[in-house]
Amino acid sequence: MTSTNDIRRSFLDYFGANGHQVVPSAPLVPHNDPTLMFVNAGMVPFKNVFTGLETRPYSTATSSQKCVRAGGKHNDLDNVGYTARHHTFFEMLGNFSFGDYFKEQAIHHAWTLITKEWGLDPNRLTTTVFHTDDEAFDLWREISGLPESRIIRIATSDNFWAMGDTGPCGPCSEIFYDHGEHIPGGPPGSPDEDGDRFVEIWNLVFMQYEQIDPETRVDLPKPSIDTGMGLERIAAVLQGVHDNYDTDTFKALIEASAELTKAEAQGARQASHRVIADHLRASGFLVADGVLPANEGRGYVLRRIMRRAMRHAHILGASEPLMHRLVSALVAEMGAAYPELVRAQPLIEETLKLEETKFRQTLDKGLRLLEEATVSMKAGDTLPGDVAFKLYDTYGFPYDLTEDALRAQDFGVDRAGFDAAMAEQKAAARAAWKGSGEKASDDLWFDIAEEHGSTEFTGYTGHEGEGQVLALVKDGVRVDSAEAGDEVIIVTNQTPFYGESGGQMGDAGTVRNDSGLLVEVKDTSKPLGRLHAHHAAVKSGSIRIGDAVRLEVDAERRTRIRANHSATHLLHAALRHRLGTHVTQKGSLVAPDRFRFDFSHPKALTSEDIEAIEAEVNAHIRENQPVTTRLMSPDEAIAAGAMALFGEKYGDEVRVLSMGRGSEASYSVELCGGTHVGALGDIALFKIISESAVASGVRRIEALTGEAARQWLTAREDRLKEVASALKAAPEEVPGRVASLIEERRRLERELAEAKKALALGGGGKAEAAGPEQVGGHGFIGQVIEGLEPKGLRGLVDEAKQRVGSGVVALVAVNDGRASVAVGVTDDLTARRNAVDLVRKAVAELGGQGGGGRPDMAQGGGPDGGKAQAALDAVKAALSEEAVAA
Repeated sequence: MTSTNDIRRSFLDYFGANGHQVVPSAPLVPHNDPTLMFVNAGMVPFKNVFTGLETRPYSTATSSQKCVRAGGKHNDLDNVGYTARHHTFFEMLGNFSFGDYFKEQAIHHAWTLITKEWGLDPNRLTTTVFHTDDEAFDLWREISGLPESRIIRIATSDNFWAMGDTGPCGPCSEIFYDHGEHIPGGPPGSPDEDGDRFVEIWNLVFMQYEQIDPETRVDLPKPSIDTGMGLERIAAVLQGVHDNYDTDTFKALIEASAELTKAEAQGARQASHRVIADHLRASGFLVADGVLPANEGRGYVLRRIMRRAMRHAHILGASEPLMHRLVSALVAEMGAAYPELVRAQPLIEETLKLEETKFRQTLDKGLRLLEEATVSMKAGDTLPGDVAFKLYDTYGFPYDLTEDALRAQDFGVDRAGFDAAMAEQKAAARAAWKGSGEKASDDLWFDIAEEHGSTEFTGYTGHEGEGQVLALVKDGVRVDSAEAGDEVIIVTNQTPFYGESGGQMGDAGTVRNDSGLLVEVKDTSKPLGRLHAHHAAVKSGSIRIGDAVRLEVDAERRTRIRANHSATHLLHAALRHRLGTHVTQKGSLVAPDRFRFDFSHPKALTSEDIEAIEAEVNAHIRENQPVTTRLMSPDEAIAAGAMALFGEKYGDEVRVLSMGRGSEASYSVELCGGTHVGALGDIALFKIISESAVASGVRRIEALTGEAARQWLTAREDRLKEVASALKAAPEEVPGRVASLIEERRRLERELAEAKKALALGGGGKAEAAGPEQVGGHGFIGQVIEGLEPKGLRGLVDEAKQRVGSGVVALVAVNDGRASVAVGVTDDLTARRNAVDLVRKAVAELGGQGGGGRPDMAQGGGPDGGKAQAALDAVKAALSEEAVAA
């Protein structure tokens, strides 16, 4: 049997041997199309090459591209697990020609590979062409020898591809494999084409036109080729099976799931195992490419995928989190082809475990609610949309998970009702996608880059440099010159100004020449990742295209930024050393006055963690080891142990920063294009000032270095000295003195409470002489007590009840203008006198409402402390009235 890994390798080897550049898969998060949530086709990374906005050093290419279809327009999530060929994650094999070869060579390559290299039986193959594409029809007949009956003309859009309403487009030619007469279905174009017998395995797109507007289509000057072959589909064909889930990769993952759950892989549990296998792949690769579970955007789609798989694990009877235990099987199957899986394995496992642990806490409650809501439903009925929304909003059930849970019982869900309920939510919970959050590719920057090439950055070795002005942009439009008072963006052929990227803020400074030009650069950005754009204000003189200028970075600001950036690397290493290798950077801000560092970790750091991390970083700073830089290919760098940001786009050459001494190698080794200190001692001092959560499974540290850290510590020390002076103590004595003061205050508060209590009970005062009085035939003690806390009333009432023997006690405490009242009734009278009824009479006089407790003890209060005596009188009056009534 030919393994899936062998098929992928042989495809790339074939086209590589035929002059194609083998291009690694791009990350699943697209860098060149903000309209896409995920890369969903093999051509996406080459889109700007096809449109002419970008050029590459090769004219033909081949790749095995990671793809996800689980959100937005392209969403296969609902069908996954129940059909033979639907997936959330899949691999698209493709070969591409950017103005090089066209139809004849594309068809020749396809036919040669599948029939001669892979040995597919031509008698099982059928092709389609667009109905007007006579050229493709003739080429297929000539190259393949297929009869005309198996070269089918299709008049629908299925065989005409377009990038959008305008832009490149062209006819398609699809190759179908006949799985045999034992499977229902007919050939493409027939009434039974939707059956499973004939399966499309490869689509060849002949990109030969440009759509100018709905009525105008012109020939492209350089026709191109874009092909896509689903690896999972061709693997099924070459392995002699009809179902993608019966191929080797899926079988291995399903077997691992079955082994851990002790649930049969076939029969009633088959769909659940398939969902788990598919969603494990999608989850693993998304996390490896930098996506983490969240409540919106890409993270929300990932969470939906994860939770759908986790519900099926629950169906299979898994009593503990399952998904993270399957990651090793995924890495074993696909890690050789995609090393990012290996590098990210600890993070994938930690993320899945945390998410499943959290989800299981609410899953049972949600399923119980769903069971209660459907108890009276019968097959064909529809669950109300507001119930589905409650599941989503309260229990974290995505809509499709509710649909999936009801599918087996033949229940539907009121989608319109769900959408109506969702529309009432705030925007944060309303949409699964609000855009990628990235700026759209701008033709203006592509024009500048194509015309002049990338900006050469000279700032690693100095703060100043010479450059020639290549482009000026004012108000979004290219201009030839700018004068004093203009806000303008300047692009030069080389610059020492660092463009904002990788979390490091862009440089500021000045641009000058010998003719009186003075430009203040406020910020520097990095359009397309290869141009340095100086955002500036012209203070004097004028600047023109072609001018030679002197660029000067604000050296002091850059020095502080460099120290902070190098400290982020040391912090990253210290976090991994202290917390574990699952810690990876999830974002950062490197500013001149501070830095913040976001990292993956499921819980808050303890004070011991923070102290240990600070100590470790400062120890390396004191060692003052030089920071070394090497230029390497990304693969070489990672092989040498360098940390890379998953999902980050790297060029052919990367800078590898090594810092500090470890037990066997450098303490920190990372890929980084930022600016850094020459030696770690230049950082001077490192201090963490806060640690907090920013998202599920993501923590944030904010810290200071150098002079900023010293000033922060000095300010803390000054405040300590102020406290010491007020206490008339040395600073080191402050903790003990404060502890003594706290204890002394507690003692005085106790003594004061006892004194008030004694006074309230008549300790030598008027109340003692008066003793209990008779009201309504019962003993009665009533007293107004100034300054007593309400919490002290109950104890006084209990003691007064002992004094009165048989009777009623009413005490009113007045504090800060408010009054609290407590009424106690001795046990022998509770059948006739209710403390709750009496206290409410008093509360009403105090301007309050209610009051409550037990028949023998009740308490309440009101805002009008001036009516304290009236409150007592109200209790006495109630007792007298009841006595008369009796």
